[in-house]
Amino acid sequence: MSGGVPIRSSRVRRLMRGPRPESVPALVGRACALVGLLDVAAGIFPRFRQSRMHTLAEVLPGAFGPFAAALSLSAGVLLLLLAHGLKRAKRRAWRAAVVLLPAGAVAQFVYRHSLVGALISLALLVPLVVHRDQFAALPDPRSRWRALANFVLMGAGSLVLGLVIVSVHPRRMIGDPSLADRLTHVLYGLFGFEGPVGYQGNTSWTVAFSLGALGWITAVTTIYLAFRPEHPAARLTEEDESRLRALLERHGGRDSLGHFALRRDKAVVFSPSGKAAVTYRVVSGVMLASGDPIGDVEAWPGAIERFMDEARAHSWTPAVMGCSETGGEVWTRETGLDALELGDEAVVDVADFSLAGRAMRNVRQMVKRIERAGYETRVRRVRDLGEAELERIRRAAEDWRGTDTERGFSMALGRVGDASDGDCLIATAHRADEVPGPYGDLKAILHFVPWGTDGASLDLMRRDRAADPGMNELLIVAALQAAPRFGITRVSLNFAMFRSALARGEKIGAGPVLRAWRGLLVFLSRWFQIESLYKFNAKFQPRWEPRFVVYRASGDLPRIGFAAMQAEGFVNLALPLPRFLRRRARPARACAHGLAERDVRAA
Repeated sequence: MSGGVPIRSSRVRRLMRGPRPESVPALVGRACALVGLLDVAAGIFPRFRQSRMHTLAEVLPGAFGPFAAALSLSAGVLLLLLAHGLKRAKRRAWRAAVVLLPAGAVAQFVYRHSLVGALISLALLVPLVVHRDQFAALPDPRSRWRALANFVLMGAGSLVLGLVIVSVHPRRMIGDPSLADRLTHVLYGLFGFEGPVGYQGNTSWTVAFSLGALGWITAVTTIYLAFRPEHPAARLTEEDESRLRALLERHGGRDSLGHFALRRDKAVVFSPSGKAAVTYRVVSGVMLASGDPIGDVEAWPGAIERFMDEARAHSWTPAVMGCSETGGEVWTRETGLDALELGDEAVVDVADFSLAGRAMRNVRQMVKRIERAGYETRVRRVRDLGEAELERIRRAAEDWRGTDTERGFSMALGRVGDASDGDCLIATAHRADEVPGPYGDLKAILHFVPWGTDGASLDLMRRDRAADPGMNELLIVAALQAAPRFGITRVSLNFAMFRSALARGEKIGAGPVLRAWRGLLVFLSRWFQIESLYKFNAKFQPRWEPRFVVYRASGDLPRIGFAAMQAEGFVNLALPLPRFLRRRARPARACAHGLAERDVRAA
């Protein structure tokens, strides 16, 4: 793909030499998943037990009588639940599997008198015991919401499996019960009561015990998740923030994303000398760092090694989003990871910016039109604004966001107007000739964070939906024109993913592969702001600085991409609180790309 040139290092010092420690856990996890699936199938489908798979099924954990269907189903579901944790070498998953497998072996011998089945269960236990030192990963960050999510998902899964269990015995079913009767029977069975559906012979006991087992598993796992010791996600402490600010004062001019390390929903690891740091967030088992390490380049390797140690300790997948070319070279050299170009950052040199010339005609005409409509702009430091105006800006930024999902991670600070961010710039648009609204004459907001002492990096863009189109262009031009007054010589705008592919794919002579790749990106732009961000940034004639994603293996890229989308707010798997339960006056978080789709289209 265009823009996907790997960074190769001349000297690779791998922190994980020889076979990867997760190779054995991965095999054990897959084996548990396979056994779990076969156990579930054997416990549910009667024909499965009488088919050619019967010989294999006979040696799996669980029994197949009235008690055995429930035991087989329980073992299968629990092994499926444990499989992912075993793949990631989680210590608690190992402990649960070590207890479960001997219990399955006992069930084989007591209920079925099957010595072979007991031996198979114990055989899967052998690699767990022999390689127990490889199952040492610490727990992930978690909260009580996992219990509710487990109850919802397990409850839904139990209903589906229960309907299958109730319906796979048509020859022994008495009468022809309706779907409502079967659902009622499942609900009663999950709570241990007899439902309206009747069966001949021992089938009624088989169905009853199977449904009861599903209800028991749902209840036990939910109770465990609700009452287990909480291990909350790491947050930036006041001491960490102070140390990071000290590093940024000395080295903040190196990376335009440096100030975003001060997001308070990130954690941080420092180098042994304390002269460098890497900030990160853990999302779906991926340890996501963003931008370059903070601090002295000579101390970067120490911070990177601490980052990798933390990833190994928890069995997290390490990844870096949006690092510079220099950062990518250091990461790949020190860890043996690979890097892939992700896109380009638009940087405008203030001294070279001008509205004159044909290339800037569209922007110039739009700005003049808006100014004639009665809009005026103000560009100020946060510390120069009064608290009342700051509060009005915070509320407007939150209400103008337009969605419940806040977006931002790698290029977003997550707050506006904080007392500790006095050096940040706020550009606002006002129109005084209208009836004042809930935010007075305020119509649009741009927020910039410091980039060293002579730069600024765009953080947030919000506008009143009732305002005229072009507010973003107006405020960017105003900020660039006011920049010399604040000693700012360079301004970083939005990050454009796959910019080189879009730019090269539309040129004459582009090959079929490049054109197809560009076509796919344009298609995806219907949902993600890919092409629109590139075209918006290109209006200001910036220079393009490449940014990279650093990853361990190609197979990790889909998982890293999904985690990055969660971190940026494009995918939200959490269960949000109802709007009326949320605090009204919470600080507004910043948007990573900052452009509402309507703004981009209007531009």
